[in-house]
Amino acid sequence: MTADVEAVLARLRSVLDPVEGAAPARPLHGDGDLDDVTRPVGRKLKPAAVLALLVKRDSGLTVLFTRRADHLQAHAGQVSFPGGRQMAGRETLAECALRETEEEVGLSPEAMTLLGRWESYETVTGYAVTPFVGVIEPGFELNPDPGEVAEVFETPFDFLMDPDNHKLEAREFAGMLRRYYAMPHKGRYIWGATAGMLRALSIRYAQGRPREMARSARESR
Repeated sequence: MTADVEAVLARLRSVLDPVEGAAPARPLHGDGDLDDVTRPVGRKLKPAAVLALLVKRDSGLTVLFTRRADHLQAHAGQVSFPGGRQMAGRETLAECALRETEEEVGLSPEAMTLLGRWESYETVTGYAVTPFVGVIEPGFELNPDPGEVAEVFETPFDFLMDPDNHKLEAREFAGMLRRYYAMPHKGRYIWGATAGMLRALSIRYAQGRPREMARSARESR
């Protein structure tokens, strides 16, 4: 394993929030932010979690993604992190991210190590999604759930963290022209909430924790 991989992981540990730390009362980012669309105040959001799983390849870190099955009613065919809705009262958000990853791609929670989380993201469908970063050694075997997952693939972490690869695009949605980030790579189209969360992670990776997050972390010590 290259020293660069360990340096990247050390940087991530320094800028991510604690795995089990308290989340902000409301997500800092969300769908529509690029269009100055006001997110509804006071609406009850459904808690969810996703996992950006880093694979320690000899050539560098990669991020594991799934492409959702084409027959699904919601977000069919879209690229996403493994994840889903939290079973409130029965698991933490971190446990949710690990459980969903096991259910979707067949990776045991014991094979993965969580490094931390970054700011939550509010979706237009009413979810507050908390993204976690985890890491896994190569040599694992995948067992994707065909009911949910059409494909599992990896994309270089360095590519995703490079702002030059964050394309600002637009399409019509519900009668409005909506802007969003996209990160096309080798025929795969990473966009929407997934790209929005990656964009936030790239800013944090380069600049450190958002000011209010850093202050909260200091006060909790």
